[in-house]
Amino acid sequence: MRKFKKGIVYLLFAIPVVTQLYPLLWLLLYSLKTNEEIMDGSFFSLPKSFQWHNYSEAYTSGSYLKYLSNSVFVTAVTMIFVIVLASMVAYAISRFRWKYGNIVMMVFLMGMMIPMQATLLPLMIIFKNMHILNTHLSLILPYIAFSTPIAVFILSGFMRDIPHEIEESAFIDGASVYRIFRSIILPVSIPPVMTVCILTFINIWNEYILAATFISSEKLKTLPFGVYTFVSQYSVNYGNIGAFLVMGALPVILIYFFLSNRITKGMVAGAVKG
Repeated sequence: MRKFKKGIVYLLFAIPVVTQLYPLLWLLLYSLKTNEEIMDGSFFSLPKSFQWHNYSEAYTSGSYLKYLSNSVFVTAVTMIFVIVLASMVAYAISRFRWKYGNIVMMVFLMGMMIPMQATLLPLMIIFKNMHILNTHLSLILPYIAFSTPIAVFILSGFMRDIPHEIEESAFIDGASVYRIFRSIILPVSIPPVMTVCILTFINIWNEYILAATFISSEKLKTLPFGVYTFVSQYSVNYGNIGAFLVMGALPVILIYFFLSNRITKGMVAGAVKG
């Protein structure tokens, strides 16, 4: 009976594993096939011959480095600002006693409930009046706005459980609030900070809706737009598209694979006192 229960548990865990890994495996096989093999509908079949040249063509013809550099720049700048702003807000909310603290926290929690699609038209009008439409700034600003609420939520939950005695000792030694925040609170908060970095990276790296709305210049477009290089009026090179998608998803997969344990630690770091 014990072995039967253990088998049921393994089966229940195997189902989500298979459903998560199958799309990645299918995409990898897709990227190594010819157009004829892709169009014949054999989704589970192996390629007759591995078309490795799809990756070289996706790299060169798809201007992979150009789109990659734009995505890296937008994502890196957004992550830096999110960490700085969210950590300061979380510190003020969780460590200071002021009557508007709960109200500010509620405002950020409400920001988590606003759908991104509902802001497209207002943001388009605002950015046009500010003359920043079709610039990377038109992506960075909304990315920061939509990423900061969840970051504040995660960081404030951790910072709330940091012992106050640490700050009291630093105050006695003459440290200012900024020195305590920079030298004590931030180093202690590395686990949730890493979690915020990873979640922000994953959410922004392949974002398409805002980028398609606010960016029209070819030299400013981010990685998801590279697939359109292989789509013409009369033909579509599906193999190159698959290869480009694999190369675009590879940074996210690697970062999540090597740092996934930090996400779990950061999410539960402030859940239990002790």
